[in-house]
Amino acid sequence: MQPRAKREFKDSLFEQFARIGRAVGNGHRIELLDLLAQAERSVDDLADLAGLSLANASQHLQVLRQAGLVIARREGGRVYYRLSGSEVFTLWQALRSAGEARLAEIDRVVSTYLSDRERLEQVGPDELRRRLEAGEVTLIDVRPLVESRHGRIAGAIPIPADELSRRLEELPRDRPIVAYCRGPYCVYADEAVRLLLQHGFKASRLTVGFPDWQAAGHPTEHQPEQSATAVGS
Repeated sequence: MQPRAKREFKDSLFEQFARIGRAVGNGHRIELLDLLAQAERSVDDLADLAGLSLANASQHLQVLRQAGLVIARREGGRVYYRLSGSEVFTLWQALRSAGEARLAEIDRVVSTYLSDRERLEQVGPDELRRRLEAGEVTLIDVRPLVESRHGRIAGAIPIPADELSRRLEELPRDRPIVAYCRGPYCVYADEAVRLLLQHGFKASRLTVGFPDWQAAGHPTEHQPEQSATAVGS
């Protein structure tokens, strides 16, 4: 390959990779990827969950779709999005890990807004799997039902955080309870553990969320996927 052709090849190649970088170079778009790692959602739902206007959410999703990170389908008058593949969540995991390792600001933000988390007992995924296999704990998924129905840790009881206070009688008191939600920065599990502790349960939170557990190859439960017609490509 001639030097000029080689340079053109490298420029063209790395520019394509840069499209991914530009697509994830926005906090709102990263949050949308985090939400879509849980389950397919409509544009309306994503806008509400991310605190965006419908128009703004649609624009961000279009950028992600053009970079090949999400896929859209239409059902009636609504458009639904999902991640285009498991490697997209892996990309978010890697970005998250790099940020945690290299940006002190992340620790400061977490310690500011999740200051009481250090007082809550935490369980890692390997330890949770051991306890589940030994029948030592009760596991609850406190994410919204639309997410836990899409997929959850095998054996988990789906009880959304906003329903937990009125469903405490469903939980056994003879063994500890572990709660989990979307990921390390999701507060649903923190809120659930605090509530359980207030009512005399022994409770702890899983340090990771369902997508991390699934990506590690641990046992999960899934409902059959709906057939869908893709919008664009």
